[in-house]
Formats: sequence, C-alpha cells, structure tokens
Amino acid sequence: KLSHESANGNEPVVLLHHLGLPDQRVEHTTLPIFDRVLPADHLTTLYIAQMAEPVAGELARLHQLARTLREQCPWDREQTHDSLIKHLIEETYEVVDAIEALDANDPASDEALIEELGDLLYQVEFHATIAEQQGRFSLADVARSIHDKLVRRHPHVFGNVVANSASDVVQTWDEVKRAEKKSVDSAASTFTGVAKSGPSLQYATKIQKRAADVGFDWPNSDGAFEKIIEESAEIRQAVALNSDPDTIRMELGDLLFSVVNLSRHLGHDAEQALRGASEKFRHRFEQVEQLALSRDIDLANAPLEQLDALWDEVKKQ
Repeated sequence: KLSHESANGNEPVVLLHHLGLPDQRVEHTTLPIFDRVLPADHLTTLYIAQMAEPVAGELARLHQLARTLREQCPWDREQTHDSLIKHLIEETYEVVDAIEALDANDPASDEALIEELGDLLYQVEFHATIAEQQGRFSLADVARSIHDKLVRRHPHVFGNVVANSASDVVQTWDEVKRAEKKSVDSAASTFTGVAKSGPSLQYATKIQKRAADVGFDWPNSDGAFEKIIEESAEIRQAVALNSDPDTIRMELGDLLFSVVNLSRHLGHDAEQALRGASEKFRHRFEQVEQLALSRDIDLANAPLEQLDALWDEVKKQ
C-alpha cells in the first residue's frame, strides 16, 4: 500500500483470500481501505488492475528511481525547476533529431528514439518529483490533468460532436480550448495561453493563427506575398539610410514575421521549412568540404569565385 500511497481516489482492487479453501473470500474494494477488509496472510493476493499492464509497472519503477535519486544523489538534490530548463530543451531537441533519423529498415534507429524519449520522460518525472517533495503536485496530478484535457478536447470521440476530417478535429480542439480559457478568465486575450518562451518561428505562427481565428488575416496568400515585398523594401531602405541597430533589427523582424505568415498561408510549418533548408545547406557544404579536401583546396583561404564553383558543382550532383 505504501508503494502506491499517491494513488488517486477510490481505485478498484480485488483481494483474493484463501482461494480453494473452505474460508475463501473474493473482496472487491478500493486501494485506500483494502488493508482493513480482511486479515491478510501469505495466502492473500492483491490484484490492482492499473498495475496489470507492463507500462504501469515500468512507470512505477521510474517514479521510484526518481525519488531515490532525488534523495541520494547530490546533483539531483540541487536541481530546481529553473535549473532543469536547459536540460528539458536539450532533451526535446534530441528527440527531434532521433525522429528525423528514423529509418524503417534500421531497427537501431528505433533504439535511439526509445533512448531519447526516455530522457525526455525523465525530465517530466524529475519536475514532478521536485513538486511532489515541495507538497505542490505529483506525477499523478500531471497524468490526470493531461488525461482529462484530452477527453475534453476530443468531444468527437467521447461526446456527440461530429468530426469527419483532421481539420474538423483541429477546429473542435481550438473551440474547446477557447471556451476553457474564457471560463477561467472572461477578459482573456486572443493570445492567452500562447507561450512566449517557445521557438520564435513557432511563436509567430501561433499568434498569427490566433489572429486569423477572429478574422484578422489576408484572404489568401497574395497579401502575404505583397507584405514580404513591402518589408524587404523597408529593410533595404533602413540599411541604405544607415539606421540604428534597433531599427534594423525591428525591420528584420517584420520581414521574418511576413515570411512566417506566407508559410502559414501555403500550409507549411515555418520551423520545418527552415530546418529543411538548413539541413540541405549543411549537407551540401559538407560535400564542398570533401571535394575541396580531395583537390587540396584550403577553403579558409580560397577566393569566393572558387568556392562558388565548388558549390555549383556539388549542387548539380
């Protein structure tokens, strides 16, 4: 019972006592009070349905390990929610790398993703363990919160709402989410709930979508194209006039914001588009390095014309 002291509510359990004997008993009760139902001995079995699935057992082991490390490891004891932020971000990006490296023909790529997802899961467990020790909340609260939210946000599964496509699901999700926010804060902004600390491209996309939801948006991509042209001219003018760094940074931001807007109108994720372009550039430049090495060319001292020629050669491959 102590190993499940954080269990929530009246979870059902079954006591199997002296099965096959004249005084056998099968008692359906709940976790908080099962030890008061009958005098247990070595012929008594406790069945906890939640622990029947392997995932529950493994999560329980991880939870106990997190507690042990928090109590006995000097480094773990020193950590706070704030100190773990950089690790949470790092592990998240490592999961992204593992996902992008997945190969259906290479089982080892699955193992890499398993490892990285585990590292990320431990970050969630770590934060929950810190909060639990502070008497604030536990991992059970985290799991219950996301479970209940997913049920609320899927009325087409658990209610009477009809959703015939993925876009219908997204629309329903957003509608339920807005209703939830308004019920908490009647004066909530259109942008309430959009985290400011996320990647800038993602942040821009989210606030653009929120504005579009209330009708503040171009009717099609034409306006987004025109806005990019307008912002490009403004940054050119700012540079030509030797404007101060703050002005140039502001104009650059406007241009980037406009590009994100175009990406959204065209149905593409700006983060993924930029990542793909960056990966393409990195791959080609590494090929340029290999080509230069094979021809005994020092890239650091080679003229730009020679570098361009190498780049064009690689690009044609």
